[in-house]
Amino acid sequence: MGKINDFFFKLFKKKSLKKPWLDYYSREEQTIKFTKKSIYDYMVDEVGNDKDFIALNYFENRISYNDFFKSINKCARALREFGVKEKDVVTICMPNMPEAIYIFYACNKIGAVSDIIHPLSSPEQVKFYLKESKSRFLFLVDFNYDKMKDIIPETLVYKTILVSPKESMPIGLSIGYSLTRGIKTKKPRLIDSSYMDWKKFMSYGNSNLREYHAKMSSEDLALILHSGGTTGTPKGIMISNYSFNAIAQQSAVNVIDVRPKDKIVTVLPIFHGFGLGICIHTPLCLKVETILMPEYSANRFYKIWKNDKPHVILGVPTLWEGMMSNKKFDDVDMSQLKYIISGGDYLSIQAETRINNFLHKHGAKVNILKGYGMTESVAATAYTFPGTNEPGCIGIPMVGNNYKICNPETMEDLPFGEEGEICVNGPTLMMGYLNNKKETNQVIKIHKDGKKWLHTGDIGYISPNGIVYFTSRLKRMIVVSGFNVYPSMIEKVILKHKDVDKVCVIGIPHPYKIHVPKAFIVLKNGVKSSSKLKREIKELCENELAAYSIPKYIEFRDDLPKTLYNKTDYKLLEDEEVQKYEKEKEIKHMGDINYLNQY
Repeated sequence: MGKINDFFFKLFKKKSLKKPWLDYYSREEQTIKFTKKSIYDYMVDEVGNDKDFIALNYFENRISYNDFFKSINKCARALREFGVKEKDVVTICMPNMPEAIYIFYACNKIGAVSDIIHPLSSPEQVKFYLKESKSRFLFLVDFNYDKMKDIIPETLVYKTILVSPKESMPIGLSIGYSLTRGIKTKKPRLIDSSYMDWKKFMSYGNSNLREYHAKMSSEDLALILHSGGTTGTPKGIMISNYSFNAIAQQSAVNVIDVRPKDKIVTVLPIFHGFGLGICIHTPLCLKVETILMPEYSANRFYKIWKNDKPHVILGVPTLWEGMMSNKKFDDVDMSQLKYIISGGDYLSIQAETRINNFLHKHGAKVNILKGYGMTESVAATAYTFPGTNEPGCIGIPMVGNNYKICNPETMEDLPFGEEGEICVNGPTLMMGYLNNKKETNQVIKIHKDGKKWLHTGDIGYISPNGIVYFTSRLKRMIVVSGFNVYPSMIEKVILKHKDVDKVCVIGIPHPYKIHVPKAFIVLKNGVKSSSKLKREIKELCENELAAYSIPKYIEFRDDLPKTLYNKTDYKLLEDEEVQKYEKEKEIKHMGDINYLNQY
């Protein structure tokens, strides 16, 4: 990164006053041309003739690009056999499995739109997403069948393909899965023609061997991801071929030392822009072996480090905390590591220092790097690399992106060093929110320069040398293991309970997940708190919220604290919980010292 091939360009170039971050990029990097190909075409063309290289590694089942392309093409033909055509929406509700990736690229090849949703979403959320996108075809991980079977008939979906995690496992693991978790998985009745398993679906790809290849425009809608945006209301984020490919091209510049046949661990989920764009599409386009983890397992994560010796790993702060606390990692050699990148949540200076010490202790010659972004811009928009990786910063704008700091009230541009709302302009911006022009216009605004700027809802500043710093959030939001959780959504669900009068949800410190939701509840007059009532509220949340949004703790109170303006003082509740957490940590620390002193 920043290695300028042309010596004279480096010697005589003018200092970039308005965009000082450009000084970190070479002339070639600054003038990058973003492709106008479709997602599928760009990936295939980048692989070229190296089809014998490994594309995916799933539980040690290594799938070459040759077999990868065959599966995509077969899936594309099967979709066409079932009547899926250009611009139709196909929903993928699956973890990181090879089949999910085949479906994604197959949809793009035939011009269909992939709608990717979290497999831990509640039935009500899935129903909302399916209705919102008018999806007609659903790929569902099979262990979610029982949870979703009652809501699917309430949507436009006419065919659901159930896919088991064992499909691409090596034979031994596949049998083991069938005898353990698989045997507990409920299945639809044989006479229910609205369902089909993966093998049966793929057999339809043999019926018609004619290849169908849509001519997609770079500006066509290719993908729908989901987020609460800056307000917390569920929204479909529309992403074009151009924007999705641009994130891969930008990321390739940032990991310039990565080579074909290197290995990356992909634990970040595909329903997340960070996971799909940077941890799947980018490495596949770089001919990097992509090691898939369908769900996080501390034991498997350790084995991958030990046996596969990955060169690149991307994750959220939760992942690093888990890795450092896992005693098995004491014997892991990390000397081969080229890049370790953190995103999804702010990484504190203290955590950054701890991780770097851990890496160096295990032979790594690199420090952890940070990325910053949001799904509305596919994934990352800023990134650190040597020379810009100052403690506490989020890096510089990725190549092709522009940053500025604005007054949140007036949209007035603020000078370097002054705090305001972080605004982003660049090739990866979303097309808009699905069926929600009002919310789109609140987030993407046209400034005096005539350009579209994404208002992130985050507060920060840019230093005179072009490095960006995040300081706080403009809106209430909790980040749980890298996932955005909106207190307002949880509060709306809890208020549905007949005995609840008032509720306030905040994020409280957690040793592993960084933050978790806690609900403070005031009951209606005459209602007494009880474990039964707490259980009912939990069940209500489980039915309507994603698993990571369910309050970890519930506390009943006689009343909630108020600000001078008679609003719930959630900041006071947060301060109380932080103090409590710090006190408990101190007590535990003293207990550990007393224990050690006995010996």
